[in-house]
Amino acid sequence: MNEPLVALVGPTAVGKTKLSLALAQQLEGEIISADSMQIYRGMDIGTAKVGPEEQEIVPHHLIDIVDPDQEFSVADFQERVDQLIPKIYQRGKLPMLVGGTGLYVKAVIEGFLFPEMETDWELRERLEKEAEKEGTEHVHNKLAEVDPALAEKLHPNDLRRVIRGIEVYQQTGQTITYFKEEAKKRPPRYQAVKVGLRRERENLYQRINQRVDLMIKEGLVEEVRELYQQGYDRELVSMQGLGYKELIGHFDGEYDLEEAIRLIKRDTRHFAKRQFTWFKRDDSIHWFDVEEYQFEDLLIEVKGLIREQLQW
Repeated sequence: MNEPLVALVGPTAVGKTKLSLALAQQLEGEIISADSMQIYRGMDIGTAKVGPEEQEIVPHHLIDIVDPDQEFSVADFQERVDQLIPKIYQRGKLPMLVGGTGLYVKAVIEGFLFPEMETDWELRERLEKEAEKEGTEHVHNKLAEVDPALAEKLHPNDLRRVIRGIEVYQQTGQTITYFKEEAKKRPPRYQAVKVGLRRERENLYQRINQRVDLMIKEGLVEEVRELYQQGYDRELVSMQGLGYKELIGHFDGEYDLEEAIRLIKRDTRHFAKRQFTWFKRDDSIHWFDVEEYQFEDLLIEVKGLIREQLQW
C-alpha cells in the first residue's frame, strides 16, 4: 500500500468541487468522495453532489452507495477505498480523495485499527432504554468508567457514539482510545499529498448563505419532504445531515420555513468552523488561500505541488 494519492480537503462551500474537477481532468484522476453524507441515495441537493454531467467528465466513487436507513461506518469507508485505490492506479489514473469529512480522510491515509466485531443490538437497545429512563448522563457515566478519555471528548447527548464506546470495550476488552493510539504508531498507508483550501471567514460564511439559498431554489425542501414521507426520521444518522434535520423540524411543526432556512445557514456556518479546526491540526496539509488567486493560477499552483510531491 504505497500508491500515490491526492487528498483535497477544507470546509464546506470553500470550492473543493470546482478545483477537483479541473485537477482530475488535467492529471487524469478519478475522484473518491470523502463526504459522509454523499454516500446516501436520494440525498442530492442538500449534500451538494456533483451532477451526472460532471460524473461523465470525471469518474466519481462512493456516491449513492447506501440507502438513508443503512449503517455505514468509517471502517466501511476505509475498506471500500482500500479496494478502490489499487484499481484506479492500475488504470493509470491518479486517485483523488475529495471532501470535508476529516475522519474519512484520516482513516484512509493514516489507517485506524478497527476491532473485528459484530453489532450487539441487544446491548444497544438496553442502553438506549436506560438513557430514556435514567437520562443520557447515566449511560455517559458507564462509558467514563471504561474509557474516560473518550468520555471526556463526547457530550452525553451524543448517545450513538457513547454506546459505541461501551460496545467496543465489552466485545474486545480494549477501548476505542486504545485502538486510536495504536493506529498512530503505524506509518502512512499511501504516498499522499494533502491540499487544503481556505477562505476568509466572512467570505466563506457569505458563500454558505448563498449556497443554502440556491439549494432551496433547486428543490431542497421537496427533496427532504420526499424522504420524510418515505419514513426516514431524524433519529437516523443520514437525517442528521445539514439541511435535513432542520427541515424535518419544520415538517414536524416546530417552526416555519423561514426559521428552518435560518437554522440551516447557522448550523452550516458552525459546521464549517469545526471542519477548519479539525484540518488545522494536521501539519502535513499544504494550504492555499483561494481568494489570493485567479482560479487558473490556483489550478497551476496546486497541480505543480502534486506533480512535484508525487512525481506524477
